[in-house]
Amino acid sequence: MNDFAGNEEMLQDFLQEAGDLLSDVDNKLVDLERDPSDKKLLNDIFRNFHTIKGGAGFLNANEMVKLCHLTENLFDKLRNGELAMTPAIMDAIFAATGIVRDMFSSLSRFSQPEPADPALLATLSAIVKGEAPPASSAAPKVETPAPAAAPASGGPDWAALYQGVSGVPAVSQPSKPAEPRVEAPKPPRREAEAPKAPRRDSDKGAAEKETTIRIDTARLDQVLNLSGEIGLTKNRLNCLRNNILQGKNDQQTLRDLDEAVNELDLLVGVLQNAVMKTRMQPVGRLFQKYPRMARDLARQLGKEMELEISGEETELDKTMIEELSDPLVHLIRNAVDHGIETPEERVLAGKPEKCIVKLSAVQAGDHIVIEISDDGRGMNAAALRRKALEKGIADEEAINSMDEQQSLGLIFMPGFSTKDQISNVSGRGVGMDVVKTNIQKLNGRIEISSMPGKGSTFSIYLPLTLAILPVLIVQVSEQSFAVPLAMVREIIPINPAQVQSVSGRATMVVRDEVLPIRALAEMIDWPQDAPPVYGVLMKSGGKSFILAVNNFVGREDVVIKPLKGIKPKGVAGATLSGDGSIVLILDMEELLTGESATKSTLFTQSKRVAEPV
Repeated sequence: MNDFAGNEEMLQDFLQEAGDLLSDVDNKLVDLERDPSDKKLLNDIFRNFHTIKGGAGFLNANEMVKLCHLTENLFDKLRNGELAMTPAIMDAIFAATGIVRDMFSSLSRFSQPEPADPALLATLSAIVKGEAPPASSAAPKVETPAPAAAPASGGPDWAALYQGVSGVPAVSQPSKPAEPRVEAPKPPRREAEAPKAPRRDSDKGAAEKETTIRIDTARLDQVLNLSGEIGLTKNRLNCLRNNILQGKNDQQTLRDLDEAVNELDLLVGVLQNAVMKTRMQPVGRLFQKYPRMARDLARQLGKEMELEISGEETELDKTMIEELSDPLVHLIRNAVDHGIETPEERVLAGKPEKCIVKLSAVQAGDHIVIEISDDGRGMNAAALRRKALEKGIADEEAINSMDEQQSLGLIFMPGFSTKDQISNVSGRGVGMDVVKTNIQKLNGRIEISSMPGKGSTFSIYLPLTLAILPVLIVQVSEQSFAVPLAMVREIIPINPAQVQSVSGRATMVVRDEVLPIRALAEMIDWPQDAPPVYGVLMKSGGKSFILAVNNFVGREDVVIKPLKGIKPKGVAGATLSGDGSIVLILDMEELLTGESATKSTLFTQSKRVAEPV
């Protein structure tokens, strides 16, 4: 049932504006908790709540109006000096903002919100009257977000892929799990309270991602101007085409054609860049929900921390901002739970009681770098190796050969956890492996730096956009494939005489470094009529290897087209080459999972195998 028939557009506008206002309220409340005497913060919070209440009144959301009005009265008492801020009052306010956010969820399903819990209303009323809040007002609790599903571990389904490309229906993939979020604290449910009605099919739209975007009109004007310029160039090309068809092919006509094509190429490139900028959004819209989450979790764990945010104005593709929410939730939660010591431990270590967790974003060339750092206990590489050996995550030989960076990377292995006891916050060994998987889906990578007793830093490197990808076009038996250019370091010839066998696997020495060789044909189970003659030196996750191919075409900037209804392992999408043929864009990170080096016999024309190193 739609309680807002005819007012859907007004409702969506309210939810977008009120959601931003409420996030701003949560962040200002975190600041206010640090400095309760800041009158400007109180005034800003009061105005935001007043605006939310007014919008709810237009939509006849009377239960929300009632809760907002009561909370607004509390803020009015605080800013007029009639009440002094206390931890109990702050907890009640955070509980109220959490209930308001839950009411937004009801509105997004086109239904009026249910009444706020009477216990919370009674607590707020008692505070407004100057009475002590009930003792049941506990510190906020934070729900543990459900881990996102990891990708399937099966090999590339190339038959299904080409069925999909040719138009034959394929089995659709399971839907993506819902994005985790931090639930606001709620007073305990009374036994007499009726349970909420089960979710209806009509409510499914509430779980869908936001499909609208705010765009600066100046950027739209630029797109409009460029489209006009392209239209003029198109007319010029049509005129030259008619002249050539009529037999006019003198040097001046050909020169004019060349200039028109070059101009069109330039304009299309500028238009492409301008269109991509319309999808760019400040990453601050994502960051603004984390101070409240970190504050609630720290209070639950009895820790003192402050989340410092910088680089909110850095812009990132809207799709990537949505996909980053889950990984950043896990990283910040891990920083608060694992990285930060208790106040007592910090004092004994000669540190301030309050720990600083920093969340920052900055553009570095054609990449965005997001960092989460803390000045907590840090990580010990040797201890991580011991824990991995205890849990059977890796064998002793592999662990002993790991350097410090590889040892720190053990925390991304499925099932790895340094917690000996499972809690509602962590200890189950899920989360960090999903973080790495989700970041790799965005064609990004994550790196760790840590010093025991000093703290840890997680650095996420992401491309500016997922829509356009610089790639290197390579060939296997005259079939073209695209690999991300960000992973490519150089192209080298492969001489079978230089291929050496180490434990039965092909390797080559490049500048005194022994590198494994992986044949693309074997990775994708593609028939190969001749040994590979070129190697693409690639780097992934701190490890270098040589991708063996038959030929390479060159560098291109391609527009990734998703394969609808099918997602074979190792395929990011497809694009069209200049001659109209299909080029598959490979997800190298996914292909490399579980892959071993190529057998050395692939590179020998006879049965002779190169001598071991």
